[in-house]
Formats: sequence, C-alpha cells, structure tokens
Amino acid sequence: MICNFKKEASLNHTNKQVFHSNNNNDLEQQATTTTPLEIIETKKEEEEEEDFFDYSRRSQWLRAAVLGANDGLVSTASLMMGVGAVKQDIKAMILTGFAGLVAGACSMAIGEFVSVYSQLDVELAQMKRDKERGNNNNNSNSNNSDKEEEEEEERLPNPLQAAAASALAFSIGAMVPLLSASFIREYKVRLGVVVAAVTFALVLFGWLGAVLGKVPVFRSSLRVLLGGWMAMTITFALTKLIGSSAL
Repeated sequence: MICNFKKEASLNHTNKQVFHSNNNNDLEQQATTTTPLEIIETKKEEEEEEDFFDYSRRSQWLRAAVLGANDGLVSTASLMMGVGAVKQDIKAMILTGFAGLVAGACSMAIGEFVSVYSQLDVELAQMKRDKERGNNNNNSNSNNSDKEEEEEEERLPNPLQAAAASALAFSIGAMVPLLSASFIREYKVRLGVVVAAVTFALVLFGWLGAVLGKVPVFRSSLRVLLGGWMAMTITFALTKLIGSSAL
C-alpha cells in the first residue's frame, strides 16, 4: 500500500510538473505570437497620433490672415474701381489705391491690436482667479500646476504679433490691384486688368484658406470670389451713379 501510495504521489508530482511546463510553454508561445501584433498596433496608434492634427487650432491666425488679405484685396480694388468709374486718370486711381493700402493696413493693425489686447487682459484675469482658487484649495500638485501655468502662458495671444500679421496680410492683398493698374495707360484695359488680377487673387486666397483649414476647396473659393465681385460691382455702380448725377 505504501509503495502504491508513493507511486501515485510521484505520478501526480510529475503530472503537475508536466502541466506546469506545458502552461509555461503555452504562455511563452502566446507571448511570442501576440507580441508582434501588439507592436504593430502600437505603431499604428503612434502613426495615427502623429498624423492627427486639430485644424481648429489654426482657426484664429487663419481667420486673421485670410480676412486681412481679402480685406486688402477687395477694399483697395473697390476703391480703385470706384474712382475709375468717374475718372479715367491713372494718377487718381493709383493714389486712391495707395491711400487705401496705407489707411487699411493701419486700421487693421490698430483694430487687431486692441482686440487681441482685450482678449489677453481677459485671459490673464482668468488665470489670476484660477491661481488664487488653487492656492486656497491646496489640493493639486505644485509641479503640475507650474507646468500648466507655463503652458497657458505660452498659449497667450500676442497683440503686437497679431497687429503686424494683419497689417502685412492687408498690404499683400492691396498690392494686387495697385500693381496691376500701375503700368497701363488705357482706361478700359486698366479696369479689365484690375478685375482679372483681383479675380485670380480671390480664387487663390480662397483655395489657400481651404487647404490650410482642410475644408472644401470649391465652396471656399466660390464664396470668396462672389463676395469680392459683389463689393467691386456695388462700389463701381454707386460711384458711377453719384458721379453722373453731378452731386
């Protein structure tokens, strides 16, 4: 009996060892089979995170750049077309366009500076209130709060940078009709060249804004083009009407 009991115990022990070794082999096989898949999935996730970009972050500076360029293009071209409706002199048209460029760039810069500075004051005041509330609670980690504060300060808008960007964008847009009319003496040809150059620039600005913002290109370009045409047409027609009525 004792011998049989010892034999059974030894058999059970060996079976346990075999089962344990089999489990270890199975786990090693599973690890070796699943590890490449996990690596591939991890790489895919990393690539997706790298490819992902929140295009809404571009909305602020994109709006200012596109708005400034379109404003400079349309307002200066409309002024030149308005003067061209009643006067055929090239000097009058060029001086009007130049005055529109300078006045518009200054207006855009000052307006953007005041607007962004007001936004900066609001965000600084909010950061101050959040900091005071955090000091009163004393629940958050100081290191994390310092990092968050530094990140928030980096994201704060820069009024001077915004003003310079708006003035530059306006000037770039205004130079298109101004340069296109500067070297053409013939009145009708000059008006046609201005309209053609402005049309091309409107389509280009609309396409550029659509590409940078990842929005439909055709609708964006068409919207910008129709808006520019309407502004020039209304200005030309009303100035022509007032000029012909001798007011």
